[in-house]
Amino acid sequence: MKQRISSFQSVPQMEEIGKLTYVGDGIARATGLKNVMSGELLRFRNGSIGMAQSLEKDDVGIIIFGEFENIHEGDIVKRTGHIMEVPVGEALIGRVVNALGQPIDGQGPILTTKKRPVESEAPSVMDRQSINEPMQTGLKAIDALVPIGRGQRELIIGDRRTGKTSIAVDAILNQRGKDVICIYVAIGQKESSVRNLTELLKQHNAMDYTIVVSASASQPAPMLYIAPYAATSMAEEFMYQGKHVLIVYDDLSKQAAAYREMSLLLRRPPGREAYPGDVFYLHSRLLERSAKLNDELGGGSITSLPIIETQAGDISAYIPTNVISITDGQIFLESDLFFAGIRPAISAGLSVSRVGGSAQIKAMKKVSGTLRLDLASYRELEAFTQFGSDLDASTQQRLNRGHRTVEVLKQPVHSPMGVEKQTIMIYALTHGFLDTVPVNDLKRFESELMNYMNVSYPALLTQIVETRELPDQDKLNEALEQFIHVFVPHQ
Repeated sequence: MKQRISSFQSVPQMEEIGKLTYVGDGIARATGLKNVMSGELLRFRNGSIGMAQSLEKDDVGIIIFGEFENIHEGDIVKRTGHIMEVPVGEALIGRVVNALGQPIDGQGPILTTKKRPVESEAPSVMDRQSINEPMQTGLKAIDALVPIGRGQRELIIGDRRTGKTSIAVDAILNQRGKDVICIYVAIGQKESSVRNLTELLKQHNAMDYTIVVSASASQPAPMLYIAPYAATSMAEEFMYQGKHVLIVYDDLSKQAAAYREMSLLLRRPPGREAYPGDVFYLHSRLLERSAKLNDELGGGSITSLPIIETQAGDISAYIPTNVISITDGQIFLESDLFFAGIRPAISAGLSVSRVGGSAQIKAMKKVSGTLRLDLASYRELEAFTQFGSDLDASTQQRLNRGHRTVEVLKQPVHSPMGVEKQTIMIYALTHGFLDTVPVNDLKRFESELMNYMNVSYPALLTQIVETRELPDQDKLNEALEQFIHVFVPHQ
């Protein structure tokens, strides 16, 4: 005992601690943390963690992740010396985690040792390359009209309940077998909705390549604020390994509202619509991290599909205009189209992809060239012809083609279609093969045509997949003509 006492050496440890002066609504203020860094993790006495969000002259504004009911004024808060970070790596695939990367699916701990900071610098211009590879969503209306490329940021915008999440989920389902890792970030949603979505992904075997990050509506605002950044860090780990990632932020309107709540509680000055002045930076520094890296860095990519909810179709509101200006295009969903049964309810006039044909295979680019123009002119003609009944033959023909275009672009939810089948169907539409098929029979025509092509002309479908080029048009015409002869419309 004496020997052990004589050999004992005490090693002094320096810890910088602060004292809480205010706690409430997921926010704390503390004095005494003179050397704290912006974004540094802080530990409270009850074991909860927080992050230094607002560094001021006399005190520090802290956002609290987790329970704050047991944290009181006068408590001690300690610095950790670490910037906020989350676990990353392959072990997360197939799991449901919270905004801190902790598992919430009851399947045990996540065995990963690697972590990444939640905030990191976006790849520079020299680290990127132009987008040249398609990210197929499996939806004809998107892949033909507003194509998305790997590394692109395409905004999905529309009113509540117009099918925004369905489009993003279909894009995830369509990545099966395409060597793409998907991350779905649920921000401010009901926990039951997230559970239902996870079950849907499991039914389609999509959880095998998907991570679900959930910051539900019942959680404090800091968790909703940090979730998209944490998910992007998880995505960056794969991107820098040369892999391709698709990330869905559902939705950033709720993140902006959570950030506004935090900022007002931290006594930051409100600006337009009570949002703080740096709310543009909130989304720009998040979305700029999506990129297609150059070949020297492995050629990996992050494709992001941010979702924004509008009020009564007002895309000129503050947050929608901010995110439109950051992204590389938007898919605008119209309530009127949705309730008229045109689903996905994509507005051809207001939707745009600023990457365009670079994000399409050559075959699709060739067949869908005139589609947007046809659709736009049909919408105008349709509005015009409501006032009169006498139409010349060419106008009548354009209206008939327009009816069929709208019908062909409709697609049932959660049933994405391969690009080779999309190409065949749009080719049949734009080359007049559907002009004699009754509109009511088009869905059955499509289904039977695909079965016929699989059985009688599988080589044509394989050729589109392998070469990305349109097959010999004579063979394609022959196949379609033969099918039209055997197709029997309903009388």
